[in-house]
Amino acid sequence: MDLRTTYLGLELAHPIVASASPLCAELDGIMRLADAGAAAVVLSSIFEEQIVAQELAEAAMTEMVTDSQPEAAGYWPPDAGSNVLDGRLEILRRAVERAGVPIIASLNGCSASGWVDFARKLEQAGASAIELNIYRVPADPVESGPSVEAAALEILRRVKAAVGVPVSVKMAPFFSAPGHMAAQFAEAGADGLVLFNRFYGPDVDLAALTARDDLHLSNPYDIRLPLMWVGLLSRRIPTSIAASTGVWSGADVVKYLLAGADAVMTTSALLRHGPAYLGTLLGELRGWMERRGHESVAAFKGQLAAGGQPDEAAQFLRAQYRTILTTYDARSASRL
Repeated sequence: MDLRTTYLGLELAHPIVASASPLCAELDGIMRLADAGAAAVVLSSIFEEQIVAQELAEAAMTEMVTDSQPEAAGYWPPDAGSNVLDGRLEILRRAVERAGVPIIASLNGCSASGWVDFARKLEQAGASAIELNIYRVPADPVESGPSVEAAALEILRRVKAAVGVPVSVKMAPFFSAPGHMAAQFAEAGADGLVLFNRFYGPDVDLAALTARDDLHLSNPYDIRLPLMWVGLLSRRIPTSIAASTGVWSGADVVKYLLAGADAVMTTSALLRHGPAYLGTLLGELRGWMERRGHESVAAFKGQLAAGGQPDEAAQFLRAQYRTILTTYDARSASRL
């Protein structure tokens, strides 16, 4: 049985990729994922703010010690000379040497220079590819949609001009026309798209009357939005597509592949069940293929992707929407 696929020009043993998460922050976690069978591993994101904050703190400490008595230098913390970026780059280098699978670096910048400088360093450290995790909330009501899109495209162009490894964009689903934005990313040089980025907003602590930061894992229903867009775009956008969100079973992997995904990324299921759950996902994928008589992933990938004219797909989706709402049985739901 041939499970091979190609994503970002990288040959993968199978389509299931461990996406960025706390499991991918340290070498031990990366090795556990690789040993458990991940086809590739996306490192947890490097955040420009963390790097800059530490550099500023170290600069302040250096200035303080310089202006102090000579013996004060003895109080300098032993690891203060290292910084967040150096540590992450070292983890990347060692993972590339030892993991035996492609290592994709995830970058989350906040300035033009930061995106480019850090991307170059990630490439130099051996990253097989770079995933741009573009998180920016346009909080200014004066800022227009086209300006938000232009800013994201400019980030991609700058990084592509600076590095030679493949570059993917982890897209948000909130653009006014996601299909058009996906096409623009491809035209601007994206080697791949990840559909979609999952953003986390704050909750409210009613006792303390403050914002509360928390994270909820995805659930299987979350597959619906990215599944729809993977199916709509996989035959129309000339770039690799990875599906993300809601992957809890081998059946979810199969659905994304049928829609046309080249790779399927999972995070929440691995956080809940551990790296060994990759074996379960692979086993369920193989089981489905055996039952259906498929000898390879290529034999069925994209089988349910949208074809024909765009208006045909739009009419089909509207018909589905209408059917779902008009056939819902409230009495049946109340018995669940």
